Amino acid sequence: MKLELRGITKKFGDFTANDSIDLLVEPGTVHALLGENGAGKSTLMNVLFGLYDADGGEVLLDDEVRTFSGPGDAMAAGIGMVHQHFMLVPVFSVAENVMLGHEQVKGPVNLLDLDAARDKVRELSDQFGFDVDPDAMVENLSVGAQQRVEIIKALSRDAEVLILDEPTAVLTPQETDELLEIVRQLRDSGTAVVLITHKLREVKAVADTITVIRRGKVVGTAKPTDSQEELASLMVGRDVSMTVDKGDANPGEPMLQVENLRMVDEATGVTHVDDVSLEVRGGEILAVAGVQGNGQTELAEAILGLLPIAGGRVILDGKELKSRSIRQNLDAGIGFVPEDRTEDGVVAAFTVANNLILDLYDRAPYSRRGAIDPKVVRDHADEQVEKFDVRTTSTQALTGSLSGGNQQKVVLARELARDLKVLIASQPTRGLDVGSIEFVHKRLIEERDKGVAVVIVSSELDEVYALADRIAVMYHGKVVDIVDPDTDRDTLGLMMAGAHGEEEAA
Repeated sequence: MKLELRGITKKFGDFTANDSIDLLVEPGTVHALLGENGAGKSTLMNVLFGLYDADGGEVLLDDEVRTFSGPGDAMAAGIGMVHQHFMLVPVFSVAENVMLGHEQVKGPVNLLDLDAARDKVRELSDQFGFDVDPDAMVENLSVGAQQRVEIIKALSRDAEVLILDEPTAVLTPQETDELLEIVRQLRDSGTAVVLITHKLREVKAVADTITVIRRGKVVGTAKPTDSQEELASLMVGRDVSMTVDKGDANPGEPMLQVENLRMVDEATGVTHVDDVSLEVRGGEILAVAGVQGNGQTELAEAILGLLPIAGGRVILDGKELKSRSIRQNLDAGIGFVPEDRTEDGVVAAFTVANNLILDLYDRAPYSRRGAIDPKVVRDHADEQVEKFDVRTTSTQALTGSLSGGNQQKVVLARELARDLKVLIASQPTRGLDVGSIEFVHKRLIEERDKGVAVVIVSSELDEVYALADRIAVMYHGKVVDIVDPDTDRDTLGLMMAGAHGEEEAA
């Protein structure tokens, strides 16, 4: 099925999110919609999927003008969408999630026909090599497997156009490779795939056609054979460096020491961090690498005090962090960028300005005699929004209205506004576009060069190699080894899979 958008315009008050956008997607092709966070990509697809009403323009399917009053109409017309944040019910099985909203019944008393849903899951799983158990509970599946369930949902409803909104934002490198192979299979089966992304490597790997959107407008088209530098320049409107420019580290005294740390989930008894010892000096970046789910997130949260520790100790600048509150640890000089910005990084119902002072709201100059000074808060917010290029209509806008990447910038701006001894950043550029990644990397290196001990938890190997002065590899809650950044990718990959540790044990 051929999809065409003509002159699509969508406004939110005085803000124009989509400005007369034209788009043509041919069947059996992968059409990448490339642009920065907040460029209007997701808004455009939400208009197509019936979630938003357009203020102008029209949608055509096989040259016929169509209007959708909601996602149900779009799905009935053959359009499927996998959202960045999955729309699954965790306590339902895969088959139950696939049939939800399109229930089939059987027998005289109209019982749900779960067998039919199971058969459909198996059929599509076999066709595309999804390896999904129809009876598995969604809450027990990995993020990558949950995404495959979302794709099965769309295909089970005969989607001929499949929209994938930032599909690799929460995937590990291995899961990303698996997804790209699935996209190729979908294309080869005749499905038209619209890939919303800002990741240039993925665009070059699978796209047949590339449309670039900047600030709500189509600014050009590109070919997957174009260089990453050319694509990045078109996307952000300026030249972008694809390499990190950093000098040699000048490490000082140990600023953060983790000694024999253990962290056990009190509810399940699972040991997430198992006898981990690390030392990070002021003026260096230690990258913690590993496949997601091997204890890196828990390690970062245990250092700050978000999770209780079962053994060992954490020492900051020579003083043990013992029986301290999170607020005291922050005041002692720890900056923390959480992995999940939506849940742990910002308060969506607060303004951008208020999110930028979440840990300073009761301190001078932001507060006087127990009352917040609105002018000081606004001035601070204006400065940080400009400094970090946060794309928002106003510092008084609700943070939940911002794109994910811009929410991440708010978190970074807040944490880096304080004088730090240690900065812990989990997935600091997850969901960011190339221009924003370039900016964040520069800021992290600036912190290092100011003498801050920087700990980065990242599942992006390119980021690990670009930033790290040393790399700690974690597997099953243990540090397999700490290596230099000149370690080759194959060796690092084996360590991330636990092979290195197993060979040593043997």
